[in-house]
Amino acid sequence: MNPVKKIVLVVEDNALNLELVTDLLEAAGYTVCHASTADEAFRAAFELSPDLILMDVSLPGLDGLAATRVLKTDPATRHLTIVALTAHAMKGDKALALRAGCAGYLAKPIDTRTFAAKVAAFIDASGSRLAEPPATCEYAN
Repeated sequence: MNPVKKIVLVVEDNALNLELVTDLLEAAGYTVCHASTADEAFRAAFELSPDLILMDVSLPGLDGLAATRVLKTDPATRHLTIVALTAHAMKGDKALALRAGCAGYLAKPIDTRTFAAKVAAFIDASGSRLAEPPATCEYAN
């Protein structure tokens, strides 16, 4: 019996960053779903209940930290593990992400050698998926 693939929802509006993260995660065996705005992320989070959300902080419209706060106050999504994925790496940015409800913080540019292992650690800490991932999971326009 094959283990159930873990779903990672990547909320990222930069195509190059999205491509890199997707390639690294798919190579590590994850099902990767995409959203490029907070609204798309809300829909995907509710429909998919992903094992992990990698949330870019700088999104168009509602930013990633505000989106995280919304997800963490909704009873249907508050259980989801959200990790900030951001180029905001100034002193205090990690604390802001944690206060918004993120379980962790990964700075860009990402270290391609350790990225998948860091993602795996967040997923392992959050529990396991019981259902198969969907056939398609594109939420970005």
